[in-house]
Amino acid sequence: MIAPLPPGSTIGIVGGGQLGRMSAMAAARLGYKCRVLTLEPDGPAAQICAATIGAYDDPAALRAFADAVDVITFEFENISATGLDFLASVRPVRPAPAVLRVSQDRVTEKSLINAAGIGTAYWLPVSDFVDLERGVAQLGLPAVLKTTRLGYDGRGQMVLRTAEDLAVAWERLSPRPLILESFVDFACEISVIVARGADGALAVFDPVENRHRDHILDLTLAPAQVSETVAAEARDVAGRLANALQLVGLLAVEMFLDAEGALLVNELAPRPHNSGHWTIDACPVSQFDMHIRAVAGLPLPPAVRHADAVMKNLVGPGFQDIWQDILASPGLIPHLYGKADARHGRKMGHVTRLFPRGALPGAFGVKDALGVLG
Repeated sequence: MIAPLPPGSTIGIVGGGQLGRMSAMAAARLGYKCRVLTLEPDGPAAQICAATIGAYDDPAALRAFADAVDVITFEFENISATGLDFLASVRPVRPAPAVLRVSQDRVTEKSLINAAGIGTAYWLPVSDFVDLERGVAQLGLPAVLKTTRLGYDGRGQMVLRTAEDLAVAWERLSPRPLILESFVDFACEISVIVARGADGALAVFDPVENRHRDHILDLTLAPAQVSETVAAEARDVAGRLANALQLVGLLAVEMFLDAEGALLVNELAPRPHNSGHWTIDACPVSQFDMHIRAVAGLPLPPAVRHADAVMKNLVGPGFQDIWQDILASPGLIPHLYGKADARHGRKMGHVTRLFPRGALPGAFGVKDALGVLG
């Protein structure tokens, strides 16, 4: 057991993006201060809380950051695990550095998932081009070749459809080694967010359906339109993986529901997740509240929702053209992240629309429901 963090304490967040921003907002409601370690003096999180400006592997910045906080967490995975080890030698870090290391490497991650008795796509490690050729011969085409590290929003991966694609993908993808995965013919992609406290208590949100555009999450529908049997299995998988990791914090589990109705885990993210933003408006306790509660050693209430919801990402450039229309549209709840540069593919904010429980539009009703965003 860990003692609850007293109100007025400072939670340190490694990373200064929108997930850190929204975590800090949740922390403030619970009476905590936050400080972020970030390279961006005017980044999304630094705009609303204190910041230590420095690199994630800079000893001086790490020491100054650790000395100014009472407990530490992180908001994304592309940080230094060695730096997190140093922080853990000074202050409690939740989730632990070992959890970060699992999520930073796809081979390690899939090995843990499979060791827990949970299915994934078939996969093989790829150290050289001979491995790639052998892997394709074993798994067949199409297949997906990915970097084991540093990939997100579709970066660091290529679909192999013909034999000619192998050489192109091998030259394009780095860093190596890589991982080859069988291509999953999926009916839909769902995700589940689970919080786990230091006492092992779990709070599991309902599964949601995710739809992507240009490899970036476009829409999240809450709840996912799947059978209760599938939903219960997805919640169980998320809880089992949180326990396997001995997580203290938050975990997002992305899964495919394949054409035969089987659930296959795709990726893990031990922090708040884009597909959980709907919880801010549709749940009494959001994913960010759960994150802070777990990190601070507070009780975890049930992860329930009072409404169905659709969440749509606002991605640069171009969302500014309809911003006034968004603000003028009844029922749309806008959230901007404070980013100045609306680069192509950059997540600038999101919009949520709520519906009475059980009234979520079907696949063909989402466009009308979103109005100007459809």
